[in-house]
Amino acid sequence: MSAETFTHDAARRRRGWADPWSAGAIAIAAIVLAPIVSVLGLALFPSDNIWPHLIATTLPRYIGNTALLMGAVGLVTAMVGTGAAWIIARYRFPLSRWLEWLLLLPLAIPAYVGAYALVDLLEYAGPVQTGLRAVFGWQSARDYWFPEIRSMGAAIIVLSASLYPYVYLLSRAAFREQSGSSEEVAMSLGAGAMARFWRVGLPLARPAIAAGVAIVMMETVNDFGTVDFFAVQTLTTGIFSVWLESNNAGGAAQIASVVLVLVILLVTLEKLSRRRVQFFNLSSRHRPIERKELGGGAAVLALVLCLIPFGMGFVLPATVILRHALANVTEWSDPALLRALGNTLTVGGLAAVTTVLAGVFLVYGVRLSGRSLPRLLLPVTTIGYAAPGAVLAVGILIPLATVDNWMADTFERLTGVDIGLVLTGSAFALVLAYAVRFFAIAQGAADAAMGRVSPSLPMAARSLGRSQGQTLVEVYYPLIRGSIGSALLLVFVDCVKELPATLLLRPFNYDTLATRVHNEASLENLGDAAPAAVLIIAVGLVAVGLLARANR
Repeated sequence: MSAETFTHDAARRRRGWADPWSAGAIAIAAIVLAPIVSVLGLALFPSDNIWPHLIATTLPRYIGNTALLMGAVGLVTAMVGTGAAWIIARYRFPLSRWLEWLLLLPLAIPAYVGAYALVDLLEYAGPVQTGLRAVFGWQSARDYWFPEIRSMGAAIIVLSASLYPYVYLLSRAAFREQSGSSEEVAMSLGAGAMARFWRVGLPLARPAIAAGVAIVMMETVNDFGTVDFFAVQTLTTGIFSVWLESNNAGGAAQIASVVLVLVILLVTLEKLSRRRVQFFNLSSRHRPIERKELGGGAAVLALVLCLIPFGMGFVLPATVILRHALANVTEWSDPALLRALGNTLTVGGLAAVTTVLAGVFLVYGVRLSGRSLPRLLLPVTTIGYAAPGAVLAVGILIPLATVDNWMADTFERLTGVDIGLVLTGSAFALVLAYAVRFFAIAQGAADAAMGRVSPSLPMAARSLGRSQGQTLVEVYYPLIRGSIGSALLLVFVDCVKELPATLLLRPFNYDTLATRVHNEASLENLGDAAPAAVLIIAVGLVAVGLLARANR
């Protein structure tokens, strides 16, 4: 690098906060963290303190149900995801190469869509109970026993079937990375297949499994559509109930703060567990494990064990929803569906572009900054992904409404024109919530991609007189555009599926595909909900295909 460039960079460091890249990075980080700070502030200083009432009445039930749901879903997904990953990573059997990727497909179907499909299949008027009554001659529900569909147990099954791929994906990668030497040593000591799993494979994969289970439990806390449909009262449903039914924003913020503390505790425990349990490959010649060919009954058993989660998580809900969509072809031309599709593409696209641009700007600004504050803020900005959508909605809408009313009053006082609510009366709040919620995806992709760029390339560009902005566009962008494109798609897909924040922040009479599915299914009108659900699934399949390609 030339002496002129060194002098320029030294001057930039002396200017400190005047540097637009550093200042911009700090501003973006502040915007991402503002909703979290807002929730805590509203909870600590509410206009109407209902902590005593909540503690004496509903809060223990909300916390108990949430803890039970998180624990049960975490346990089931750990068993299913880890078991399927072990089978796929260690053995070859019929359809094993296909199942390696088919097991990821439940990620394309939101849990609330799976809930609607399961109830439609198993309810009293559904095909299963109708068939049982026809076969056995039963006349009414009093003639036989059938498990309660809208229950905690059903919610656990649906959420587990939808979320196990997070554990499967991470644990499969961990099992693949293990050395064949450790497997051979265990076999030479007489360890059978189960002993090798419990004593070698599982301990080495524990950090990856713990990370997957932590993601599952955070997604469980975030869920609203499934628990609301199954009438399970959790902390997230409590936020909706206290805010929308009791019209108490402070109480909603207090419940949201409990959720936030729970999520932060979960993330902290997960990081501590990974810090305490670390394994290293000491061999300079790492040799992957050879997959064993299965035959006969063992191959059939492995095939069935992998088909069950795939069938429950994807085939069942996709089949039920597609059947309704094909039976209601007129709904595809419904103007309300077309408006919901347009709204979804608009807010999802705006949020994806905004989020990725902000993520790139933040990472690049932190890399250019010579100060510690931007670097400290970089990892903290990922907390939005851990915070449920309902929590972010509380943290965004209440302070934003205050600012919006002040702007409208001030403008009317100065000009005599009432401009209305510009921020909360439009999709602005929705785009902001999506950007905060999924900022971690864009930031992580940008950080990883820029980290792979050799430092000599931007140095050479700077020595040739390129500015910092020109270096980003001419050097970094061509090298990271693949990762940026992937981040754009993943953020967009998550925006399409997001339900809690959308329900709370959307403008009046502004539906997206997710809210249309929820509204119609809540009215027991799955036929009208099916086309929107099919569109959501189709978008999700594109993301899963991209994910599978990236993890080959």
